[in-house]
Amino acid sequence: MIAPLKTRLSLVWLALSAITVISWWIGSKHGQQAFVSSAAITYSVILMAALKIRVIVSEFMEVRHAPPLLRHLMDAWLAFLVISLLGLYSIGARF
Repeated sequence: MIAPLKTRLSLVWLALSAITVISWWIGSKHGQQAFVSSAAITYSVILMAALKIRVIVSEFMEVRHAPPLLRHLMDAWLAFLVISLLGLYSIGARF
């Protein structure tokens, strides 16, 4: 029973599960308040989602074994996506 926990994918899966629970906990505010837009919460949840995307693509889609160009393109795409989302949120929050 202990042997499966030592595999790399099992540890990655546990880390992804922990990140999911943490982002849910941050985003939910435990239901004590009505929904209030918070830049810090939005930024943290988007950044945690980006981390999860990076880990999933690297580990489960095995991009970490791909040629360097593909890895760099994936990282550039993810950076563009995160910057775009944060930028759109920042612009939308002003209006």
